[in-house]
Amino acid sequence: MPPLPKAILFDLDDTLIRAYAQPEEAWTRLLNGFAAPLNAHEAAAIERIRVAVMDEARAVWADPAAAARWRLNIPGARRLAVRRGLASLGRADEALADRIADAFTEMRRTEYRLYPDAHATVDALRDAGVKLALVTNGGAETQRAKIERFDLGHRFHHIQIEGEFGQGKPELAVYRHALARLDVDAGDAWMVGDNFEWEVVAPQRLGMVGVWYDPFETGVPAHAPARPARIIKRLAELVE
Repeated sequence: MPPLPKAILFDLDDTLIRAYAQPEEAWTRLLNGFAAPLNAHEAAAIERIRVAVMDEARAVWADPAAAARWRLNIPGARRLAVRRGLASLGRADEALADRIADAFTEMRRTEYRLYPDAHATVDALRDAGVKLALVTNGGAETQRAKIERFDLGHRFHHIQIEGEFGQGKPELAVYRHALARLDVDAGDAWMVGDNFEWEVVAPQRLGMVGVWYDPFETGVPAHAPARPARIIKRLAELVE
């Protein structure tokens, strides 16, 4: 096993479990199921709707203050994005938009999957004496349900959820609180996750090591304001 820190903070969504990755494919698949009510029977028509919905979703999440609120109500954010996306195409229909958004939410929930090496990696780190925290954004009920569903709770010394703590990543208070609960200094801890800003840029401002989880090999974002100390494609790389 390679040299390890005193503590590691893990992200949850799209780090330990696959939850929201590859949205383009997911939206295309979902919208094809609504081809008839959308009167979109060709691939090009479905693609126009997908682009409109995802453009509106990006706009919803672009404002940090609004995003902090919407993270506690992701189904509501999806409803808003679909309503606006359809309206932008001259297809304003809130009832249909809400049906589509709710179907997408349920599809995503059904398709959550634990990454195959997640349990083994976390267990090996804990057995090696590393203090572990799970630090996730999102609503309390939603995130607690995922933690229970995938048998993660007992594997961490500290679990911190935005909807319970009152703040979410990338607020520096989030990392400071988790470190304090683990009783470790920032320089003795790693943050592991898939979101470049939340798991690399922000924690490294505190002196933590940012380990970027990049399973789809998307590469470091252009003009990134920081470089990850390490990039992994599989969680098991942490203990190999």
